[in-house]
This record gives sequence, structure tokens and C-alpha cells, in this order.
Amino acid sequence: MNPVVVVGAGPVGLSAALGLRARGLDVVLLEADPKDRERPGSRALFVHRETLGLLDGMRPGIAAEITSYGRTWQTKRTLYRGREVYSRTFPPPPPGPPGLPPFTSLRQVDTERFLRAACERAGVEFVWDAHVTAVRTAPAGVTLTAEDGRTWTGAYAVAADGARSTVRRELGIAMQGTHGEGFHVVVDVADVPGAELPLERVFHYEHPGVGGRSVMRVPFTGGFQVDLQCRDDDAEEEYGTEEAIRRWLPAVVGDGYGERILWVSTYRFLRKVAASFTDSHRRVLLVGEAAHLFPPFGARGMNSGIADAAAAAEAVAAGTAGAVAEFAEVRRAAGLFNSAAAGAALDHLRPRRRTVRVKQRAAAALAPVLPWCGSWLEHAPYGPRHGAPAVAGGKY
Repeated sequence: MNPVVVVGAGPVGLSAALGLRARGLDVVLLEADPKDRERPGSRALFVHRETLGLLDGMRPGIAAEITSYGRTWQTKRTLYRGREVYSRTFPPPPPGPPGLPPFTSLRQVDTERFLRAACERAGVEFVWDAHVTAVRTAPAGVTLTAEDGRTWTGAYAVAADGARSTVRRELGIAMQGTHGEGFHVVVDVADVPGAELPLERVFHYEHPGVGGRSVMRVPFTGGFQVDLQCRDDDAEEEYGTEEAIRRWLPAVVGDGYGERILWVSTYRFLRKVAASFTDSHRRVLLVGEAAHLFPPFGARGMNSGIADAAAAAEAVAAGTAGAVAEFAEVRRAAGLFNSAAAGAALDHLRPRRRTVRVKQRAAAALAPVLPWCGSWLEHAPYGPRHGAPAVAGGKY
């Protein structure tokens, strides 16, 4: 029997390969990059409890590996123009055998390291330097061709080849959605040994130290990520270069971090979902960023992508067109839910209506006497947290 072909060795493709191997299927994983590639930056930080559970179902013990390395904090804090409006510290886990935490925070490169090692132990066949350039589907299977002429044929393929997915393009499947105005700057900063910042997530509305721009700090193993929300008319060179960051970073986290910057990137709010998560022959299944694009706020990207991967493995193992069609319908519904949730978060983070800003200001003023106002300010930037099944997102 031909193996299942997975395209893309990011966290979603690795998870799909693990899920397929857990069901006894042979897997060939194609990756365009070389084996010794370097993956800079924290990228997706959060692995949620639901996602850890999915991964442990694919490879028992991997959740413990990931959580023992990652960071889980008990305190969440929200400020408005320099004044705290919300703070909550959760109790530490009870004594006894550890269960899955609500989440763990680590750089995506570290998550990939654990997943790749698990795939190697599970017997996944890796093919590096395999840049897929052509895809042909038929009622009985799929053939993928690399730019050097090599071909792979399988009964099914799982496309996890990212936002610029060649597989999706070759299938003629469009991405539908919008992108927001303005941009955010993301900075990874290494801890100062012996002087680590408190292990807590902090979101600051209209931070006075950065001209009233909103900013978030999130810890991960070995450091922390800072996300600065810029204005529509801001120039990237004024806020998004390493030199610029050295100017504004002390106002956010204090002195001593200018030379500890690990990675800098910018992003815009993209909300796009593929018109279909499969081809007309039900032989290719789109997962992760090949199927949907969401902004980082709410941690929907990688977590929902791994949920896609688990569902794709189940559908392929069932081996019927009906199972693949159901996968495509259910996961696209989850993608549309996440897109709408990200839109709600964007309306709060970048309010176009004066009434939203007035509501935020009033909630901040009332938070000391009406705690639910502070709770609203805390939760609103991440959008709805509940809804479609197995969405796995929106729980910073």
C-alpha cells in the first residue's frame, strides 16, 4: 500500500504524520528546507491543554515532554494607561501525579524539536530538500512532483505547507477573507540570568511609555515575547527595527535588555480561510496555515492547525470519500469560527468606532468598584473563547 504523503515539516505537518503513524499508516513527510535548517523566532508560543491531549493520543508521553520544558504561569495582569485594572493568580496545581496544565509556553522551534523526535521514533520517513511544485489528483490517489523531478504517489496527501501553500495553489483552492490595517511588532528577548521578570502574562492598553500604543508581554522558556500594536500611520522603521526597539523597549520591560534581543518580526491581522479543505476527488486534505490564517492573538493558529491534523489523520485512516468530506466540512466550520473570533478581537484591539474606545475608558475607570469591567478588558482582546468544537484557541 502506498504511504500517505504529508507536505510540510512544521508543527502541524509533524502532528499529522504522528497521527497517521498512530493509526498504523506509513508516512512520507516532504519538506522543502534542508535537514539542518534553522527556524528563528518564537512564532507560535502556546500549546493548549486540548492540543496537548491530542498530541498525547498520537504519541503517549509527548505532552509530558513538552510541558516539562515549557512554562506555565499562574498570574494574568491587565493595565490601562499605566493603572492595573485586572489581575488574577491561579492556585498552583495540587500535589500528586501531574495532569495536563491549561497551557504551556515555549518557542515554536522547541515544539517542533519534540514533535520531530517523536516522528523519528514513530518511523516517519523524512525527505528533505523536497520542494513540491506540482500536484495531480485522481479518483484513486494523488501524485506530487518536486522541482528536481522526483515524484511521490499516495492514496492521500495532507498539505501542511503553510501560508503560501503550493499544494493549495496547485489545486486551485482560493483563500477568502480580509486583512487589517496597521501592523504589530513582535520581539523575542532573552532573560537576564538571575534577574528574570515575573512569570506572568501582562497586557497593557495604551501604554504611556510607548505613546499610548498597546503592548503585551508573554513569557516562554528562556525569555519572553513583547508584542507592540502600532498605529495605521506608523512607519515600520520607527518601531519594527532592532535599533528602534532598543529605544522603546526599556519603557516596557526596564533597562538591560537592548542587547538581549533574539528575534524581531512584524505582522498584520490576516483572517483568511480556504474555500475548501479538500480537492474534488477527496484525496488531499488541507491543514494549518495551508487552510487558514489567523493573527497571533488568541493562539488559534498552531492549536487549531494541530486539531486539523488530528482530524485529517482520522479521516485518512477511515479511507472513504465521505470521511474526508466530513473532515473538510467540520474543520472549515472551525476555521470560520476562529476567523470571526479574531475579527471580534480586532474590533477591540484596533477600534474604529469611538463608542468602543469610550467603553474601554469607562470600563477602566469602573474596574476598581466593578470587577467585571476589568474582566471584560482582560478577555476582550482575545475574542470569544468558546464555540465550535475542537477549535483550540482563544485562551491566553
